[in-house]
Amino acid sequence: MRILPYHFIALLLMGQPIIANCAPYYAPFWLPGGHLQTIYAATIANAPQVTYRRERWELPDGDFVDADWLEPERVESKHLNPEEHAPSASEDLPIVVLFHGLEGNSQSNYARALMSATKAKGWRGVVIHFRGCSGEPNRLPRVYYAGDTPEIQLLLSRVRQQAPSAPIYAVGVSLGANALLKWLGESGQAANQIISKAAAVSAPMDLAASANALDSGLNRVLYTPRFVNSMRPKALEMLARFPGLLDAEKINAAKTIHDIDNAVTAKLFGAQDADDYYAKNASKPWLTKISLPTLILNAKNDSFVPEESLPTATEVSTFVTLEYPATGGHVGFYSRENWLPNHLLEFFELQ
Repeated sequence: MRILPYHFIALLLMGQPIIANCAPYYAPFWLPGGHLQTIYAATIANAPQVTYRRERWELPDGDFVDADWLEPERVESKHLNPEEHAPSASEDLPIVVLFHGLEGNSQSNYARALMSATKAKGWRGVVIHFRGCSGEPNRLPRVYYAGDTPEIQLLLSRVRQQAPSAPIYAVGVSLGANALLKWLGESGQAANQIISKAAAVSAPMDLAASANALDSGLNRVLYTPRFVNSMRPKALEMLARFPGLLDAEKINAAKTIHDIDNAVTAKLFGAQDADDYYAKNASKPWLTKISLPTLILNAKNDSFVPEESLPTATEVSTFVTLEYPATGGHVGFYSRENWLPNHLLEFFELQ
């Protein structure tokens, strides 16, 4: 895919680095504004149907996660032990690993789009659910969180164990993107032993800034209730199984992201409060430590991630490519040509 001369000019004017052979993103004229670009991609746009085979991975602490692997259409999804299933006939085919966003799963539009494009390329793919996001509550009084690097390490190591010789490309979306970036920074050179490249889409690298953005203005009406109303019943169900763990009154009273993080996430994480949790789990301070090729893709009109919070070239390592299109919304980047999944796969193929 070539870049036309006017694309180069536009990119230079935006101060945006150019990825060789990858066309830049422009939102369709009929889809103006970050909110519409976010909502249309997530809820209205047609996403391809993807058939998965589910593996349940038992974890060392006694809990589990469910990993949904790409499979031929004729194979029905079901729980399988890893020993019973080889994800591909070829041990050398690349694997795209997706870590979803807040309250996402393998059926999220962006997940289905990426996995469909991965399958069309003839590669393998897997969506790894964070605990409690695969349709069943997790066993332990533990929630996934925005800087859950021990979990990222454990799950990517599991994929590497199952595919010792394959290139592994990790993609994080939103909350999953922040966790992936933080893991890359904390791991440094050691990450190269597990994966080959990474991409972060719409990452809230400054968690406090993103939480404040979600709890303000129109965002508080359009998005925050959806997240809080999804997280609240999970927290109450956990409280019913583990009495005294959380405060039901605070959970029921939560109306904002800050409220629910104060009542649940920070409490289970062991932070003093939501602000302490945001400070300890933001990936932005770790970006200079990344030691493998990584794409950070954020739209400047992302309603969840303020433009002023995005890192500059001096705040990331030389292995990081920053790409900040003017449009795209939050995990939007809609196009009839499936720009987002194809763009990620093109980045992974670059030498």
